[in-house]
Amino acid sequence: MTTVLGISCHFHDAAAAIVRDGEVVAAVEEERFSRRKHDASFPAAAIRHCLDAAGVSGADLDLAVFYERPLAKLSRTVATGLASWPRGRGVFRRSLASWADERIWIRSTIAGTVGVPPGRILFCDHHVAHAASAVFASPFSDAATLTVDGAGEWATATIGRASTDLAPGVRNSLELDAALEFPDSLGLFYSALTQYLGFEVNEGEFKVMGLAAYGRPRFREELAKVCRIAEDGSLSLDMRYFEFHHSDRRGFSDRLISLLGREPRDPARQMDIDAATGRMNTPTDRHYADVAASVQQLCEDAVVAMADAAHRAHPSPNLAMAGGVALNGLANAAVLARTPFENLYIPPAPGDSGAALGAALHGYHVVLGQPRKYIGRDAYLGPGYSDADIATTLAGWGIAADEADDDRLPDLVAGEIAEGRVVGWYQGRSEWGPRALGHRSILADPRPAGMKARINEKVKFREQFRPFAPMAAARAADRLCAGPVLHDPARFMLLVLPVLPEAEADLGAASHFGTARLQTVHPGQDPLLERLLDAVEVHSGQPVLLNTSFNLKGEPMVESPANAISTFLRSGLDTLVMGHHVVKKS
Repeated sequence: MTTVLGISCHFHDAAAAIVRDGEVVAAVEEERFSRRKHDASFPAAAIRHCLDAAGVSGADLDLAVFYERPLAKLSRTVATGLASWPRGRGVFRRSLASWADERIWIRSTIAGTVGVPPGRILFCDHHVAHAASAVFASPFSDAATLTVDGAGEWATATIGRASTDLAPGVRNSLELDAALEFPDSLGLFYSALTQYLGFEVNEGEFKVMGLAAYGRPRFREELAKVCRIAEDGSLSLDMRYFEFHHSDRRGFSDRLISLLGREPRDPARQMDIDAATGRMNTPTDRHYADVAASVQQLCEDAVVAMADAAHRAHPSPNLAMAGGVALNGLANAAVLARTPFENLYIPPAPGDSGAALGAALHGYHVVLGQPRKYIGRDAYLGPGYSDADIATTLAGWGIAADEADDDRLPDLVAGEIAEGRVVGWYQGRSEWGPRALGHRSILADPRPAGMKARINEKVKFREQFRPFAPMAAARAADRLCAGPVLHDPARFMLLVLPVLPEAEADLGAASHFGTARLQTVHPGQDPLLERLLDAVEVHSGQPVLLNTSFNLKGEPMVESPANAISTFLRSGLDTLVMGHHVVKKS
């Protein structure tokens, strides 16, 4: 038995993942246990879960692989701090203190916490971990690779090539041969503008993507001065408009504020949206929506330019893509629409949490040279809880529940949804990555347009402009959306596609200005979920649901049955379905 553990931590979204005999046994973010969203701390609980799931101890591991090279990252911290001295001395001192407390001793921490001998602990280049998380979960035997994020050690984006032994006579290999380096970073550009728009960095970037639909890209020319895209696919930032290289409090400078002509949005100020038209009511809010649209358009153009460069360097029909920017579903769809690539694979956790799995897969397939078995076609890699666990938890909370078997449950829940009730759906193993994909989901009828406002306001307690996604049976996806509906990224809700005009009434609250972040459910992926969609089709004529993550604003997705019950009681959810147990509020 060959077993490799991957670990990521100490920036954001700490996680652990484990590969045993070629299969991904478990992968989970630390936040699911700590209940601190984007928890960056050493993922001790996630590691314990992975070891338990694999039935091994730390001493049994062949390798434990960390997702970056700490000393290389320290060199960037020191070089950047000295270059920005004395202006950046505060952030430099705080960064060095963090290194002294956490990162310099990471080998000792891993050895002491996990119990793996120090000689079996390896460090993987950050962007290699990102690329490996896509390549070695993809169905490809050969592929070009593209990784785009904020920053790794020095790299902020890379292009490479990979071969895998899914083809006879081919050995597993991954080489990164072109890189964009800090501070020129599409991810940091997007994050700085995220902060200007009043959202939290590493949390609010997807809000910018949603807000962009409310605006016009009328600041595109201004932003082209800030972030220049070259013909070879590279980009350069004019650092006079940024402060992220010498400040950990603000990513943009006063010069950017002057360029855009309005002060940054106050995060506490709610945007004023006309409920009837879905448009911003005030010039101020229209300004911010227009900035968001401009940022999003530039991001799409930059990612397409990078993907074109990847194809020129490695003219494969296949692209494996990862890094935090790969969560941008509009940019991903643009890659398929505007570049020569025919096939695209993005893992369900393309950001830093997913780099833990990439580190494990790289250790297993490249360092140890072990053959491939795993193809990541679903995201159900987290903890699961039995009906007995659920029943015990419900009894502990003093909650009575009805029970329904697999034959009755889909019809019962479809009936609840058809009657306009909003359902917390808790089944099986939790999803790996930031998207709820039908195991820790809030489900509703997507047809009533008012369902969007209701769930945002009464259930999730979040901003009204935030969109929802449709979950659809793969067999019906091309009746709802145009474009590459059966591409793998749609399995993980990572493509934003045009809604067909004739399907607008079917999607209603899950259509966002004529687009949808579609999730497809394929045969054999989850039989209970398939039967639920079949039952919904009987009521609505389409096997489609509104699907959003089972959590409240500012909280991680629910993990345990107790998390689900707590969220149910504190929200406007009408019905809770956990395993075969059904609880109704009235």
